[in-house]
Amino acid sequence: MTTHESQVLGVDIGGVIIDRVSEDDQSYIEAAAVDGAFEAIARLVQQRFREHVWLVSRCEESREPVLLEWLAQHDFFGSTGVSRQHVRFCRQRHDKATICQQLGMTHFIDDRLEVLSHLVGTVPHLYLLPSRAEGMDRFHQFLPHVHLVRRWSEIVDAMLRPQ
Repeated sequence: MTTHESQVLGVDIGGVIIDRVSEDDQSYIEAAAVDGAFEAIARLVQQRFREHVWLVSRCEESREPVLLEWLAQHDFFGSTGVSRQHVRFCRQRHDKATICQQLGMTHFIDDRLEVLSHLVGTVPHLYLLPSRAEGMDRFHQFLPHVHLVRRWSEIVDAMLRPQ
């Protein structure tokens, strides 16, 4: 059994924190936050993971400043307690597995089953919060390895439930 001190939470940005408007939208700046995301992450930081929460996002290098600006404009770091230094970007979805391994992730939340399929065997607790990003048909065989949740409150309930 892992102690709470050694547990590390990874959270995707697009579709999990920032509502995914469309895949070809070049600017997230006008997008809203996913309902309940800030409050839920703040509770998870305060009540379980403390300074062990990381944002891990796949995006093009040119979009990194846009995502960081959105987080700053919405006071994400101040509202949640997540460190501004705890943001990692990668170019390919499968690269999240390497980042998770390097950071010792024990829990990860993403809106794409494809991403979580790369984390099976690396991250013990996987949470799928589906967005408008994609259907699950291509990677349905990985569903038994993930917790399918529909809203942030379900994630909080699962992660803060007494063991």
